Amino acid sequence: MNEDIRIHSWPCSYYLDTSKQWVSGRLSLTPVAIKFTADKTGELLVNFHLSSVSEIKKESSNLIFSSLTILEKNTKHWFSSLQPNRNVVFNILEHFWREQLLSSQGAGAEAAALQSTKGKELTGLLTGSQKRLEDTAKVLHYQGEQFDNIMRGLNKIEGDMDVADRLLTELESPSWWPFSSKLWKAPLETKPKETATVSDSKNQEGIIIRIPVIITHRTDSNVKPGKLTLFASGLEISDCNSQVIHRFESKDVDDIRVHTPYEISVRQRFIGKPDTSYRLLSAKMPEAIPILEMQFSKKIQFLEDALGFAGARKSPQVDLGTSIWQAATGLLGGVVQPSSPVGGREGMDDDQVQLQKQERISQEEAKELKQILKKLKGLALETEAELERQDEALDSITTSVDRATLNIDKQNRRIKKLT
Repeated sequence: MNEDIRIHSWPCSYYLDTSKQWVSGRLSLTPVAIKFTADKTGELLVNFHLSSVSEIKKESSNLIFSSLTILEKNTKHWFSSLQPNRNVVFNILEHFWREQLLSSQGAGAEAAALQSTKGKELTGLLTGSQKRLEDTAKVLHYQGEQFDNIMRGLNKIEGDMDVADRLLTELESPSWWPFSSKLWKAPLETKPKETATVSDSKNQEGIIIRIPVIITHRTDSNVKPGKLTLFASGLEISDCNSQVIHRFESKDVDDIRVHTPYEISVRQRFIGKPDTSYRLLSAKMPEAIPILEMQFSKKIQFLEDALGFAGARKSPQVDLGTSIWQAATGLLGGVVQPSSPVGGREGMDDDQVQLQKQERISQEEAKELKQILKKLKGLALETEAELERQDEALDSITTSVDRATLNIDKQNRRIKKLT
């Protein structure tokens, strides 16, 4: 992820303590830092990491009204004349600051990340792949349930059409036919009534992912914190108290626009009344976008500022099928059966030997990688089996629909003859 990408910027004034004056410019937020650039000179007056911030407050005094202060280490930075208003800027900055502290990209995690080995990098990569595959399996499982419901409905339709066919046969029989009344008295072969297996899909379906977001409704300038929850059947927007603000079923979503890797907008169009649209901003949005793209592949659109994120995210997926698996196999093989003997190091200098040691992975990491690969293989086989089952179910549904259409046409012609 590019740490220099600009998430948001706001016109404001900054109090320059050295000259004891207010300087107009723009306050900018990146995934990891806060910056302020002066309008007249273009000079970068403020630039510090989010992990170094200890407090963000809304303050005012007799001389400074509606100001925002950021305490960075021992320095307090004052910002005023914030547009569109102070609350919007405060909510967004506080959200990314808190998520930065909770995420693994903080200062302590960064130091630990510098010491990570190749095995830890590969473990993290495969763990992420396992999570994506589990999310895919959840969506496929929900789709399979929908196919099963359709098949049950088609079976019921076929049973009702058998009953209608018997009744039409009775009506078509002449009055002098002695066996016509038996059709009425004969017990009808009806299928047992099915119980409602899908009582409440919202309660039955599981949550794929839930992330904190900053919510903007349509063109309103005010924002408020909340949550975005992704289900297999759609998505749900709620406030901080878990009260549902709006739920989009999959069929209700007309388009999803990815403005940046951290901001999206979801819209449902209407004829004769305003569209229902929500703009969502979150530090965790990069985790939700791949799931949204999988669910709404024909409705999602990456805008100019997000095209780089889409390309960078798709390339590792290609590697998963080839290079990642090859790298995993090679690394595991290198640990279990080292390819180079001890005598092969004679021609190496100390730096090369040290580099070779760093590129190897420990026995514990190899064991963990083997377990992850085993889980990935099982998930892949389950997903493949579910896809095959859904293909067969789709063929059966198509056949049943064609047969029902022919029967309906046939019964319509019989009804026209009777009338």
